[in-house]
Amino acid sequence: MIKLDILSDPICPWCYIGKNNLDKVLAKEPTNPFTIEWHPFQLNPEMPLAGMNRQDYLEQKFGGKQNAYRVYSRISSTAVKAGLNLELQLIKKTPNTINAHRLIHWAGIEGLQNSVVSALFESYFVKGEDIGDLSTLVDIGASVGLDKDLISKLLKEDTELTEIKQRDANSRERGVTGVPTFIIANTHVLPGAQSEDLWASILLDIKQLKQDKNAE
Repeated sequence: MIKLDILSDPICPWCYIGKNNLDKVLAKEPTNPFTIEWHPFQLNPEMPLAGMNRQDYLEQKFGGKQNAYRVYSRISSTAVKAGLNLELQLIKKTPNTINAHRLIHWAGIEGLQNSVVSALFESYFVKGEDIGDLSTLVDIGASVGLDKDLISKLLKEDTELTEIKQRDANSRERGVTGVPTFIIANTHVLPGAQSEDLWASILLDIKQLKQDKNAE
């Protein structure tokens, strides 16, 4: 198996698109060569824990309403082409995602990371839910098979809060400036929402390398 590390934030639309493209290619493969692990990277590490008004956030981030509209029009168009319909008008708040990253970490212990990451993306971009809200995170965790009472207890405490923040900081120190970032076999770094064609090409190369090795 080949390790595929993915740095992502569940409020990043490009991360959602990138995961969707990868998932569609892997679904066509009878054997998945990757062992996938998701890693924390907050787009807004200084965001107040309560989050902030979505429209205010976008206008501050992109320098005004028109620029924000232009950026998200391109994102929506790309998402539709990838088979995703983002219900951006439902999003009222941009959350702090530190607790969502804690949930992703705990899901990894149970082998449910991919499921919880998908559920977080859908909750935010399709349902417009506040994924900074603890009760919402508990419900998301329970929906993929995590113990609801345990997740509720952990989220109310500071369990592994420092570790998640340190992992985020370490990624920045290593030069990661945006997400999604895909790292194959701890060697090849692919920044951005890669296309289905690229992933298909990568899987073909991996298959060919394996065949060549077996032929030696």
